[in-house]
Amino acid sequence: MIEVNIALVHYPVLDKAKTKVATNITNFDIHDIARLGTCYGVKNYYLVHPMREQLMFVERLKDHWICGTGRTYNSLRGPSLKIVRPIESLDAIRSLNPECEFWGTSAKDDSHRLKIRRARERLLEGSSTPKSVCLVFGTGYGLCPEIKESMDEVLSPIEGRGPQDFRHLSVRSAVSIYLDRLLGQW
Repeated sequence: MIEVNIALVHYPVLDKAKTKVATNITNFDIHDIARLGTCYGVKNYYLVHPMREQLMFVERLKDHWICGTGRTYNSLRGPSLKIVRPIESLDAIRSLNPECEFWGTSAKDDSHRLKIRRARERLLEGSSTPKSVCLVFGTGYGLCPEIKESMDEVLSPIEGRGPQDFRHLSVRSAVSIYLDRLLGQW
């Protein structure tokens, strides 16, 4: 199986008006996605933000649960947070792992998408290149166009079964669905 990483991008992302913005890193996203990643065998969970203060927040939270008083309060949180890596950009991730392919996600239904079924086959085959994949998720209203264009692949969007074509999930929900469809035991 190919090594899988996750990147949660907080900049550059879009707001409702399609303006390029930075969003804040949230406590829930750190904990919930780290637990998901640990459950599905993700190697690294990168929180991407250019502001040092936001990255320091992640480090303080990790320290509290891994080696601080949080460790005795809830011993299950620390192990999952060990995969969390605060980092300033996707380029920094690329420099750490130049052989990694980056697979973006988007709720928009554009053409030329990597279908989930084919992506799962590629991940589970493990015999072909790449050696690792980084699943890239955007906060706010999604990744900026230049980030999507820099991806090696863009996964097809999550489609539900409701009567409306509603595609505004929380990023934690989207990560859950993608990880289960790509790596789950079914």
